[in-house]
Amino acid sequence: MANVIKIKKGLDINLKGKASDVLLNGGKSESYAIVPDYYNGILPKVVAKVGEKVKAGSVLMIDKNRPEIKFVSPVSGEVTAVNRGEKRKVLSIVVKPDAQIEYEEFGKKNVASLQGAEVKEVLLNAGMWPFIKQRPYDIVAAPLDTPRDIFVSAFYSAPLAPNFDFIVKGQEADFQTGLNALAKLTNGKVYVGVRSGSVVSGMKGVEIVEVEGPHPAANVGVQINHIKPVNKGEVVWTVNPADVIVIGRLFNKGVADFSRMVAITGSETTERGYVKTISGCTIKSLVNGKVLGQEHIRIISGNVLTGTKVNMDGYLGAYDNQITVIPEGDETHEFLGFAMPRFNQFSASHSYFSWLGTSKEYVIDARIKGGKRAMIMSNEYDKVFPMDIYPEYLLKAIIAFDIDKMENLGIYEVAPEDFALCEFVDTSKIELQKIVRDGLNLLYKEMN
Repeated sequence: MANVIKIKKGLDINLKGKASDVLLNGGKSESYAIVPDYYNGILPKVVAKVGEKVKAGSVLMIDKNRPEIKFVSPVSGEVTAVNRGEKRKVLSIVVKPDAQIEYEEFGKKNVASLQGAEVKEVLLNAGMWPFIKQRPYDIVAAPLDTPRDIFVSAFYSAPLAPNFDFIVKGQEADFQTGLNALAKLTNGKVYVGVRSGSVVSGMKGVEIVEVEGPHPAANVGVQINHIKPVNKGEVVWTVNPADVIVIGRLFNKGVADFSRMVAITGSETTERGYVKTISGCTIKSLVNGKVLGQEHIRIISGNVLTGTKVNMDGYLGAYDNQITVIPEGDETHEFLGFAMPRFNQFSASHSYFSWLGTSKEYVIDARIKGGKRAMIMSNEYDKVFPMDIYPEYLLKAIIAFDIDKMENLGIYEVAPEDFALCEFVDTSKIELQKIVRDGLNLLYKEMN
């Protein structure tokens, strides 16, 4: 029988625009890209040249500090651009795809017959290593480390989140193989968080943990905190469940096949479901013909709480399997402002009558709706923060960069996504996730 943990604090935001469990037709992506900014903790060094022909699995970029970490092309084709910004910062490496994808051959592998070092070598060579992130610091994992444990949250609970049971359907064998590969990388356990009745509840060789409760129940940081917290000096690794499938596919097929299912969601979409695509595709190929015009909308790669604002010419986030389209709110003019009755607007504090009725779906736009002010110690963060950590005190320690206090208050356990709900309910409109990300980056530089 699986262990059960119950999350009591949190908040489910019931938005309009959930994806139906159906496959939609996707457009052809005219280009694919590797975007270094999606990978925390790396210093990119481009090794591919413009005009070079590549296959799916060919190396485009490496981490300058850890050259064994490779970033590979998701498709075969021609490298058409290496886009740079200020101080020659690498913004993206763009590949124009072939009509038919050709793959680098890595050879099928029986995971059961491999040692941990051999599994690690396969993942590094095929460009799968960036899928593995570590706590502390929430960065791409260091290959030389041996994690205490590995955690996989095999469901999503964010607003309009994809249904992982639908995504994994027909790919259960690849998911199992991916878990088997991860189990070779640790002397501890692989913990898999699931909802009751999930199709992956029967996975073998791992510790299944059933998780009950509202968002952020699916956040891997919340599950780590409730199952086995991270102490100073310990390292744990985490992997997105959709990426576990890709890892398993590598061993079962012997090629770097970055195909994935992306949920099209949001109130401003005309079709909602799943599109089968390849990592690094253009946003246009996913949502073209599926949105209500191209003005006054916000397209987000990811969910509304932690995703990244993108435009039609942008690219799917490296770890994302959801596109959300909501109103921008830039055409809205309110005569009475906060005094409006707001019968159809969501309120976490029940400030409006709209909270009456549990099945109501809401349309929320991208406006901040308020001015920035000092952090108010009002206990509003604690109501939606289900970790055994004092969020206000930790945030203030991060702002002051008091390393001792940060360590004592749990900095090694958290990632920016763990503070997304706090940011949502924050009456001070402070960018809490950015504070946490900047604090983790500074701490990593200080400690390494």
